[in-house]
Amino acid sequence: MWRLISSGSTERRKNDRKLVNAIRTITGFAPGNLELYRLATLHSSKGTERAGYRESNERLEYLGDAILGAAVADYLFKKYPFQHEGFLTEIRSRIVNRESLNQLARKVGIGAIVQFDQKNVQLQQAILGNALEALVGAVYLDKGYLRCRKFVIDKLIQPYLDLEVVVNSNHNHKSKIIEWAQRNGKDVRFEIVDVKSGGRNREFSAQVFLGDEPFGLGFGQTKKKAEQDAAWKTCTQLGI
Repeated sequence: MWRLISSGSTERRKNDRKLVNAIRTITGFAPGNLELYRLATLHSSKGTERAGYRESNERLEYLGDAILGAAVADYLFKKYPFQHEGFLTEIRSRIVNRESLNQLARKVGIGAIVQFDQKNVQLQQAILGNALEALVGAVYLDKGYLRCRKFVIDKLIQPYLDLEVVVNSNHNHKSKIIEWAQRNGKDVRFEIVDVKSGGRNREFSAQVFLGDEPFGLGFGQTKKKAEQDAAWKTCTQLGI
């Protein structure tokens, strides 16, 4: 019995060290309350159900979504002092949309620490952005808004986002696919092929078809986001 407990404790310490090192690498500082960060990396597919509540990062994701949006809005407001509200809103939306956050999460290494049901091979690609938002929520609770804002700007936006590219790019990948199909005489359609319910969220799966041939499979918490994700993946496949 002592050996089992000792082995379990050793494994827990090893996992804690791995998480601390990962958080330090991603954020630039050591976590204070490690439990917050452990929860931020826990997808509902791996959560333990207690008293009718499944432990997951969904509440931290909700909080992090709001804090991330505020930090990005603050940054853009100061960076572009002469731009109108519509411009600022559009650029913020491009930065914090699901596709952008999934890419950003992959770049900073969220995939190495997120806990999810690995039997679902496609799940990780859909949840990394959510886990990044949950991490922002954890940083906010652990370190406060000013430290969290600094993390968002210094460790996420400035190293990984070229704002000039963001400002000048067309992020409507669905329109790109439709235009490409028209130029090449192809029929295109977007189909919702699956809807999963988990906790307070629903996840839609959308598939792009060119003729009868399936292309990108996308995921999102709304049909529109799932279709845009599928369109983006199709653009990547076609080199558009």
